[in-house]
Amino acid sequence: MKGALLIAGLLGGTGVAAGAFGAHALEAVVMPERLKVWETAAYYHLIHAVVILVLALSEREGEQRWRLPVLGFTVGVCLFSFSLYALVLTGTTTLAMITPIGGLCLVLSWLGLMIKALKSE
Repeated sequence: MKGALLIAGLLGGTGVAAGAFGAHALEAVVMPERLKVWETAAYYHLIHAVVILVLALSEREGEQRWRLPVLGFTVGVCLFSFSLYALVLTGTTTLAMITPIGGLCLVLSWLGLMIKALKSE
């Protein structure tokens, strides 16, 4: 799945950049509790980039077995991590209302992955 490989590369690269930005640029300008929020966002961002990479590499050419979980993980990271990044950068707490929707997408994608695995036996 070429698209999933592209998504994994994009999320992996932006996840590393976000982690580095948080560790080096934000440390002096945000409160420690906000920095922990950033670290959580970067952690989830990177973990799910790796998950998407593994799923993409496990598919055969033309197969779309993991299409929905990959989509869910992608949406989940965008909503979860990027809403937390925005919260830390802007201080706008209403942005955090999006975060649980992203978390739900991540949970549902993990469950979808499990269901797909069970159906393949």
